[in-house]
Amino acid sequence: MPLNSSDDNRTVSVFTSKLTPTADICVGMAILFVVLISVLGNGLVLVICYRRRKKMVGPELLCVNLAVVDFLCCICFYPLSILSSFHHAWLGENITCVYYGLGCYIFGLCGMFTIAAISIIRYLKTCYSLVYAVWLEGANIRLTCCAIWLVAAVWSSFPLFGWGEYVPEPYGLSCTIAWRGYHTSAKDAFYVICSFACFTLVPVLLTVVSQCQILYKVSRFSYSLSARGIRNNLRHAEKQLSMMFSCISLGFVIAWAPYAIVSFLFIFHKGNWYMAPEGFVFPALFAKSSHIYNPFIYFYFNKTFQRELRCLLLSFWPKLGSNQVGVHIATGHQAPCPIHIQLKERGCIQKKTFDVSQDRTHSKDKKKGRDTHTSSNHIHGRVVYTCWGSSPKNHAIILDNKRAEDSLTVCI
Repeated sequence: MPLNSSDDNRTVSVFTSKLTPTADICVGMAILFVVLISVLGNGLVLVICYRRRKKMVGPELLCVNLAVVDFLCCICFYPLSILSSFHHAWLGENITCVYYGLGCYIFGLCGMFTIAAISIIRYLKTCYSLVYAVWLEGANIRLTCCAIWLVAAVWSSFPLFGWGEYVPEPYGLSCTIAWRGYHTSAKDAFYVICSFACFTLVPVLLTVVSQCQILYKVSRFSYSLSARGIRNNLRHAEKQLSMMFSCISLGFVIAWAPYAIVSFLFIFHKGNWYMAPEGFVFPALFAKSSHIYNPFIYFYFNKTFQRELRCLLLSFWPKLGSNQVGVHIATGHQAPCPIHIQLKERGCIQKKTFDVSQDRTHSKDKKKGRDTHTSSNHIHGRVVYTCWGSSPKNHAIILDNKRAEDSLTVCI
């Protein structure tokens, strides 16, 4: 459908919302919620990946690429859809429609290709690690990321040269490929069919088949070790990693499946009537939810992300972390250190242990021991004051009340 029609009524009807004003506001609020959660979650992922950039392995770069896709898509394009929802019409008409459709299609293809690449690389690493180990290094992963962006940008730019078109969606608050261009010309039909078959169906099939093979291989390997009574920590770590990437991949497919099905059915509609507007709203909103859950999957399955997130939060809010003191009284009269005090700071600080000797009667030894512990227990430039105890008699444990301005709080 041409967007530069001279008929004003037609132009207005194309770019105005087909929903009720209340539904428009609900759609805008839903997209705003997706944007806020996605920017916060994927922003944290990018910050954490930057903090540990020297320790990252090759496949993790694809997760960074996926976070970049989700973050930039929510920043650069979704605000336009939010404002249009509150305005009850698409703002900017043809120019912004092409901008929105082109950008969202580029980032959508990048996300889909990245998911497929993650699945294929995980499959090769799990099932054929000895054969393809050399090809799974960081340099080749970077080339893969560059190829993903290049292919997505080239294919998405075809409508700018007459192969396909970017038009408003049936409900009027978003823009996408003219799926009904299948009926207009041979070039549009070729672009629509290739977009659906080669750039949607094939990546989805590769993702699903690869993830199924990975889960089968890992479960079979775990069963064989369990049958032999072998306990292996690597087995649990591999299962966690496989589950994480499976949730990311299959979650993306599930989120976009309703929208892909509705778009495919819309290809074969003839005439000038559209599908009901609500038939596109809910699949479109469900597809946008794919930007949200990836950070939650990272933080749930990956202990490294959990640890880095705690360290990041403690760097901004030090009061969130405090020291834990564990006191262990040894049994037996011959124990050289009857009282064992252990300090452990929550977060990314390592454990510190202290042994309190039995002889606490001489003040000189006490002062010497205090100086020794105080000078040796610096954590990130801050002093941790230890707790002094006595032998396991009926003597109270005395806490050292001295505290420097930068000293860490000791909680019992």
